[in-house]
Order: sequence, then C-alpha cells, then structure tokens
Amino acid sequence: MNTTDERITQFENMASSDPDNEMAHFSLGNAYFQAERFAEAAVSFERCIELNPEMSKAYQLAGEALVKAGWSDKAVEVLNTGYVIAARRGEQLPLKAMAEQLEEIGRPVPVLDEKVEAEAAQRAASGTFTCGRTGRDGTQLESPPFKGSVGEWVQANIAAETWQEWIGQGTKVINELRLDLSRDEDAAAYDQHMHEFLGVPEDVSGG
Repeated sequence: MNTTDERITQFENMASSDPDNEMAHFSLGNAYFQAERFAEAAVSFERCIELNPEMSKAYQLAGEALVKAGWSDKAVEVLNTGYVIAARRGEQLPLKAMAEQLEEIGRPVPVLDEKVEAEAAQRAASGTFTCGRTGRDGTQLESPPFKGSVGEWVQANIAAETWQEWIGQGTKVINELRLDLSRDEDAAAYDQHMHEFLGVPEDVSGG
C-alpha cells in the first residue's frame, strides 16, 4: 500500500496536470485530510466545489476541514450552502452529516423553504439517477463492473460516466506508478486508488 505522503504526491501531480479535473482535487483533499493537513484539504475541496457546485459531498468535507483548521465562520457558510444543495437533490447522507456538523459547533441548521422541498420531491419522483460521487445526473451502470460487494456498490452509487472517468484515471495510476496488476501488492495499490477515487465506504471495501 502507498503511504499517505505518496498518495498526496500522486494526487498533487494529477491535479496539477489536469487543473479542471474536479475528482483529482477531491481525491487530493481526502489525502490532505487523512494527513491532518486540514487547511490544504479545505482549499482542495473548495476548488472541487468551484468546478462542480452541485457536489454536496465536497461541501460536507470542505466544512469539516474548515472547522478542523479553525475557520468555523467560513465553515458555516460552506455547510449552509451545501445543506440546501443536498436537500434539493435528495442526498440524505451528506444532508445528515452537514446538519450534525453545524450542531456540533453550535450553529443552527438551515430551514428549508417550500421551493427546495418541492424540488426534492419532484426529483425523487422522476427517478433521476444521481452519481453518489460527483453529485451529477448520469446513467446507472447496467450491471456491476466486477464481482463482489464493491462491484455491487459501484453499480448502485456510481454513474457510468464517472466509472469511465475512473478507467482513464486508473490508466494514469498504472502508468505513473508502473504497476504490474499480476502482483498482489500492485493490485492492492490500484484498488486503493480506485476506492479513494470513487469514495467506496470502508465497510464495503473492507479498508
């Protein structure tokens, strides 16, 4: 497995070579966060938000990083905005997480107006598939991309468009790290990058 510092370097390279790749900045933010470099994590998540203003998970993590960096007032602004976006899109997990973060720092949870609630209800009724990683509308995979619980989770939560983006990113990972997927250690490193990129929960990945 790669160390956190090694992953930071890899994601920094990816974000630098493709500055408009929201997922590279998101992955870099996660790596910074794991290293407890919270101010840098917040900057990366905020860049992700600039590129994709509908990605409620990025607001959630940006808010958490800002709190840990000591910037609570700025965190409240980010969390309030993200809370409304998550509510409008019917994304319950980041919605709950942001509400809990606001309560933990003694700030009120935003009151949703009727327009937001109506939009959420309409969206739920439409059956629109939203990628759990990017927050963008997309196409659901017809079947799991591989066997096992992770493959099933990917089909249920990740849009086909995001999966294809990972295929391209995964190729970069293989080339940059010179991975030989026939070796268990290299295959594990590849899987780790995939899980981080897609946001596979630890209880699914076994991490």
